[in-house]
Amino acid sequence: MGIRSDGGRGAGGRRAGGFGPRRALAVMAMYARMDLGALLRDTKFMVIAVVSDICSDVSAIFGVFLIAWRFGGIGGLDRYEVLFMLAFGGIVNGVIAVMDRGNASFPSRIIGRGQWEHMFIMPLPYWAQMAVGFFPFTCSGRLVSGAALMAVAVANLPMALPWWWAPMLLANVLIGVAVVVGLSYLVSSLAFYAPTQCEEIASSLRYSLEYTATFPLSGMPGFMRSALLSAFPAGLIAWFPSMALLGRHPLSSGLYSAAFAAAVAMAASFFFRKGFRHYVRRGINRYMPGGHRN
Repeated sequence: MGIRSDGGRGAGGRRAGGFGPRRALAVMAMYARMDLGALLRDTKFMVIAVVSDICSDVSAIFGVFLIAWRFGGIGGLDRYEVLFMLAFGGIVNGVIAVMDRGNASFPSRIIGRGQWEHMFIMPLPYWAQMAVGFFPFTCSGRLVSGAALMAVAVANLPMALPWWWAPMLLANVLIGVAVVVGLSYLVSSLAFYAPTQCEEIASSLRYSLEYTATFPLSGMPGFMRSALLSAFPAGLIAWFPSMALLGRHPLSSGLYSAAFAAAVAMAASFFFRKGFRHYVRRGINRYMPGGHRN
């Protein structure tokens, strides 16, 4: 998050600044080479693992699609519009998974396990350590399955796609990623105060969002739809942006998603920093003198 308890210095007083785009790309390339090395070291096992991930991800969402296929659609959406929505959610979560090695989007695990202070000695700011874990080969199952399903859905949509559709798709995916990751950091700020109890609070939120996001909100009562677009914004991950991209909502409605993502990001930044300052003063008691976690 850009905060350091040592005034921005890493191990031995080295300055942690100077982490610009070029260095970020270099570190991401290093992670990618490590990931490729893991793939090549035992290619057969890793291919089986990636294919298993793809099968698992597809099977997790196909229940909704099969219902849509059986009844010709759900809530006014036809079969392939439902598939488009499911694929969109898969791509959002797939982008996060590719960048998520080391629990980067589950910070409560790092805090609750007493691993946050391990990052004190690294000559990089925290945000850099959390943001550059790029694993495009072994963690790409969900992204690949989402992209494949979207290609099938788009090929069967009864509409001509304008030239600006692809950039808007990318923008909405990034907004969905920002919503999910922002909420994860927001709730993870509680782990600074109660590390043992809140170690898995981010995973509880993330999995609940992912499961709920697979259900189309079309046809739901207004109060339920409003709740799923605000208090528990699972609808912002897939359904709401999909409706805009499919022409069911005005394209300008995407401004709500962007504003919500920005608000979540600001709230996450404020409360995470506040929790971290508490953590610096109080520390963590997860480890016993012998080094074992209690």
